[in-house]
Amino acid sequence: MTNKKRTAREVADALRTRVLNKEKQPGETLATVAEIAETYDVARETARAAANMLAAEGLLRSVHRRGFVVQNTVPRRRIRRGQVVTRNPHTGYVFPATHDPGEKWVAHGTPRRSLEAAPEIVATTFGVEPGSSVLRRRRVTSPAGEPAFQLVDTWLSAQAVTDAPQVAEPSTGPGGYLDRLEEAGHGPMSWREVTRVRMPSADEAKLLEISTAMPVFEITMTGYSGRDDSPLEVTIKVIPGDRVEMVADLVRGDSAGWPVSAVVAP
Repeated sequence: MTNKKRTAREVADALRTRVLNKEKQPGETLATVAEIAETYDVARETARAAANMLAAEGLLRSVHRRGFVVQNTVPRRRIRRGQVVTRNPHTGYVFPATHDPGEKWVAHGTPRRSLEAAPEIVATTFGVEPGSSVLRRRRVTSPAGEPAFQLVDTWLSAQAVTDAPQVAEPSTGPGGYLDRLEEAGHGPMSWREVTRVRMPSADEAKLLEISTAMPVFEITMTGYSGRDDSPLEVTIKVIPGDRVEMVADLVRGDSAGWPVSAVVAP
């Protein structure tokens, strides 16, 4: 009688224990697929599936020619996505935040601006063909001293760039690109926000230093002209799923007032 082979879930449990016991430090290779297969006497497909389970949890990340590397995990942040837009007299508009407004955040690498092929959501919003060249402003940010927290892409329509050319410059001046758009005749602007969960692209995973098996939150904010209601900008924030949890305070409606009136069935 042959011994029963371990399942991918069982191998994943064993690998998780090794990670949580800090067998390797963040940035170090825990094991390759071949080493996992040999250690736990399983097929390579089973070994890869087990490691990918931990990648989806944010504990490991597959790195070409190195194997599965231990991730630098951070506590989840609670996000309260309100609906109120405020204004700071020094920096401009303040939108519902993904962090404490008083917390210091830093950029990872140099923020970039370039003409890029528009993804479907941007092309549809601006009424252009998918793949059309659209101005994109890109930055990766996080709290000081922490791994990359979010990738932020701001896409600006051709009309926005024509009416307010400074939005395409490295520095958009006091108040940022939104002030330039409103000064160009598009104020007061309005915004709509949509949140969804999806899998990251290879490029997004690389910039955020996560596995492509890690789901991400995508928060898309579209800004509309106050002059003709045309869409001027689409800002897309991509946040690894292991970084956040959404929180909302529920409010009682009139029918749920207290004390609850007793209702006797006939």
